[in-house]
Amino acid sequence: MRNADRDETPAERADRNWTELLQELRVTQTGIQVLAGFLLTLPFQQRFSQLSRWQTGQYLAAVSCAVISVILLVAPVSAHRWLFRRHEKEVVVTFGDRLAKAGLTMLAVTIVLTVFFVFGVVAGQTAGVVVAAVVAIAFLALWVLLPWRQVRAERVR
Repeated sequence: MRNADRDETPAERADRNWTELLQELRVTQTGIQVLAGFLLTLPFQQRFSQLSRWQTGQYLAAVSCAVISVILLVAPVSAHRWLFRRHEKEVVVTFGDRLAKAGLTMLAVTIVLTVFFVFGVVAGQTAGVVVAAVVAIAFLALWVLLPWRQVRAERVR
């Protein structure tokens, strides 16, 4: 049975969806891996020992979220490898989609926490809170609300 919108079979659709998901993951994986690598080098900097307990906690929260992000954003590739040649492409696509959404959420949290930490150390806690709030609002607006609004607008037409 072919999909009338694209003239493709379910297998072709799953292949296309998987390819699109991989393209998206390539962008996010590189970014979070660079950020995680940066965060992992900070304890080896001389000034790191001067952080307060609060700042150390902020740092550890950001690192933890970065590691979780990496795990979530790489997991679809691992799932594909384990299910390769088992005719489970639709399962891999659905599972990968869920992991990618969770990974993007953790990526946003990681970036907000990192901005909070860096601005807090460099410019003070008030600056950290303000900039982190602005970044969180930007993520919410651009990654969630704007796409949701676009879908609703299209449905109204």
